[in-house]
Amino acid sequence: MIHEVLAVGPLQCNCSILGDEASHEAIVVDPGGDISRIMAVLDRHGLTVKQILITHAHIDHIAGAARLKRLTGAPVLYNQNDVPLVKMMDEQAGWIGIPTPEVPAPDDTLEDGKVIAVTGISGSILHTPGHTEGSVCLYLPQESLLLAGDTLFAGSIGRTDLPGGDFHKIIRSIRERLMALPDKVRVLPGHGPRTNIGTEREDNPFLQN
Repeated sequence: MIHEVLAVGPLQCNCSILGDEASHEAIVVDPGGDISRIMAVLDRHGLTVKQILITHAHIDHIAGAARLKRLTGAPVLYNQNDVPLVKMMDEQAGWIGIPTPEVPAPDDTLEDGKVIAVTGISGSILHTPGHTEGSVCLYLPQESLLLAGDTLFAGSIGRTDLPGGDFHKIIRSIRERLMALPDKVRVLPGHGPRTNIGTEREDNPFLQN
């Protein structure tokens, strides 16, 4: 599997491009900006985007989704519980001082357990509320890979002081959903360096008893 990660937008969101070498079908996760860079990677690998996944509807993860959809024709998927955040996109833009982006309504919702698949790549959605009500992670068991959005970071967790945030929910989501995964599962957070489940289980200060 092709997996390229671009730090995009003013907050350097980790955007994942997942592609199958044989079918050349792709999934783009969290296109928060810099769509020309994303398109360049897709073109370099000869990939066709079939799905655009958003782990949660904060502006830094979703701002480029409408443009990427126009360029590729791929549907945009995010959890319906984050629709209220989309409705306050102008306020979100004010938080970081950028123009309000166009943000499409979801073409489909990312419910817990939903299978995400293109030819050669398959994963499932884990609903992990806490950072936002609609926060999700994408788990690809064949790749031992978790795209964690802003739920889990290397040595930390997602902030819970923004609308829709809940500290107790995010801790429960991490403990019950993410810590149930094998230690070897590699974790790509929504920002910053990679980690793995085993390291976070042992060392993450938010998860110690």
